[in-house]
Amino acid sequence: MTPSRQIQSVLVKPAGPDCNMACSYCFYLRKAELFQEHPRHRMREHVLEELVRQVMRYGGRQVTFGWQGGEPTLIGLPFFEKAVELQQRYGRGQVVGNGLQTNGLLIGRKWVQFLDRYKFLVGLSLDGPRHVHDHYRRLGANKGSWQRVEDSAKRLLDHGVAVNALSVVTDYSANHPQEIYTYLRDLGLSYMQFIPVVERDPDDPTRAADYSVGAEQYGRFLIDIFDLWLADFRNGTPTTSVRFFESVFHAYVGLEPPDCHLLPECGNYTVVEYNGDVFSCDFFVEPEWKLGNIMRDRLIDLLHSNRQRTFGQWKAELPPECIGCRWLKYCYGGCTKDRLRDPADGGSNHFCRSMKLFFEHADPKLRELAGRWRRQQAAQVVR
Repeated sequence: MTPSRQIQSVLVKPAGPDCNMACSYCFYLRKAELFQEHPRHRMREHVLEELVRQVMRYGGRQVTFGWQGGEPTLIGLPFFEKAVELQQRYGRGQVVGNGLQTNGLLIGRKWVQFLDRYKFLVGLSLDGPRHVHDHYRRLGANKGSWQRVEDSAKRLLDHGVAVNALSVVTDYSANHPQEIYTYLRDLGLSYMQFIPVVERDPDDPTRAADYSVGAEQYGRFLIDIFDLWLADFRNGTPTTSVRFFESVFHAYVGLEPPDCHLLPECGNYTVVEYNGDVFSCDFFVEPEWKLGNIMRDRLIDLLHSNRQRTFGQWKAELPPECIGCRWLKYCYGGCTKDRLRDPADGGSNHFCRSMKLFFEHADPKLRELAGRWRRQQAAQVVR
């Protein structure tokens, strides 16, 4: 019997943890230790076909494939051409969305034409101007990658491909909010997503790695970006899109935020690795949270498994400081992974202070914007 809840999205790692960059802050490269049966990780065609078949079979009217890594383009363009062909073959009249998260190094003319033709949404990893991006995002021999990534951004934008900037916020980049925001906006990347990084120091698990952004530092970064975002409004409408602000705004108007870390519980998607292994979340690709394998299990059953339910409910086990917090209904304790990075904090979210600083600053304006939105919605109903 098929569970009533359908598959809405799936995150796929077609090249596993493999990457052609050596970013200092990358947590996923180390996942190669889990897949030592193959020195080179590439999803085979029969695994791809089974994945697409199941998603289309158990998916709703709209389904989304998120292709990530490592670096997913390492598997080559023919793989994605086959993926689209299979989506068309197994589709049941659904609307299919494809998102590609890439470092941009391999995005040439043929890639751009393909991504444009099939309306892929591209998340391009670009941390900011040269000195910011190249601080941690480097190639072999310690060579910077900024110029190649910026060239790919221009290539994609010139061809009309939908592109989001994915910018990791580190101890260094957090000191340059205005420079980063202005650079991305002026380049034409008006859709921005800022991803704060915190990882344990491999030599001392009781402290955060040096590249991690501090809690107060990230809070100040968000405040500055928020003010820059507001300054670019025209006639009461934003001219740039910052995913975090828009996701928080959903909560202010009583809608479900699209970002899972702002929900009371998580676990509404699964991750499929190159060999078909299924995990609860891409931040928890580890033996404890392996759910099964699509070559012997149904993805829909794994999504509704007790293990995945336990994972999702884990988020609702809030740290003590969340109880009674006035901002709880907007952040719900943040992402579970950020409660584990510093054991000395006893389970506290690394970014708790960040969220408090941000909401104390942004709440009045977010309430004002929410009120305006409600009035507009009411006026449309009257018409």
